[in-house]
Amino acid sequence: MTMQPPDISWLCGEYAEELYSFIYVRATPEQVIARLGGRWEDFTPGPFPDDPDYYSHAGPLGVASIGDWTFVFDPDWLGTREDVITRLSEGTRLISQAALAIKCLDYFYWCEDGEIRCAWGGDEGYLTEIPAELVGTMAEIDRLYPSGPRLYKGPAFLLVEHLTGIRVTEQLLKSSTFMWGVVPEPATS
Repeated sequence: MTMQPPDISWLCGEYAEELYSFIYVRATPEQVIARLGGRWEDFTPGPFPDDPDYYSHAGPLGVASIGDWTFVFDPDWLGTREDVITRLSEGTRLISQAALAIKCLDYFYWCEDGEIRCAWGGDEGYLTEIPAELVGTMAEIDRLYPSGPRLYKGPAFLLVEHLTGIRVTEQLLKSSTFMWGVVPEPATS
C-alpha cells in the first residue's frame, strides 16, 4: 500500500507556535498514568484542546485510548525525556514525537521494551541508525517529501502510522475521550 501525506494543517495552524509531545504507548491509559507516577482517580474527562495556549507548558497531561494504544498529549518536553520514554516502553512499544514549530525543533523516538530503536533529534538528525524495519518506510517518506521537511510537517505522522497503525487526525483527537490530570515532574537524570 502506498503512503499518503497526512493533512496536518490543523496542527500547523492552531498549534504552530506551541510545544507539544504526542506519545503513543501500547498499554491502557491507567497503566500509562501509573508508570508516570500519577493516580488515575485524579484525572478528569475533558476534550482535546481547541486552544493550545490553554494547556501550554506544564499544564495537565491528556490521555485517551485509541484501539490498543494510549495516546498522551503533553504540552511540554516529556516525550523527549529518554529516561521517561524508555521506562514507559518496558514490556511494550512506545512512539513519541515532539515539536516546537516556531523554533523548528522536532524529535521522534521509537522504543521497544525499554530500548530506543530509532531516534531523531532536532538539528542533529538521526541519533541512531535507521532500523532495517524502517528502511522501506523511509524511502517512501523521502519520495513523498523530496525536499526533506522537518518531521513535524508530516513525516513523523507517517512513521507513527507505520509503527502503530494510528493515522492521527484532528477529527480523531477531538472525537476521543481524554482524561486530564497532572503527574509528578520526573526527576532529572
